[in-house]
Amino acid sequence: METRGRSLVKAVIWNLIGLAVMALVGLAATGSAAVGGAMALINTAVGLVMYLLYERIWANIRWGRHV
Repeated sequence: METRGRSLVKAVIWNLIGLAVMALVGLAATGSAAVGGAMALINTAVGLVMYLLYERIWANIRWGRHV
């Protein structure tokens, strides 16, 4: 079972990667660093919350684990 701290660190690192990718995609799609950056920040904030919830839910599901 993972600790909450580990889940948080994993989520933050994953979202930093996603932030960089989304900023590049937003820049390429709009031609604007400001719009691309705003899109990336919103996506990252929503993604971070959803990922944390997802990880915590699965951390409490015993199915498929060898205990």
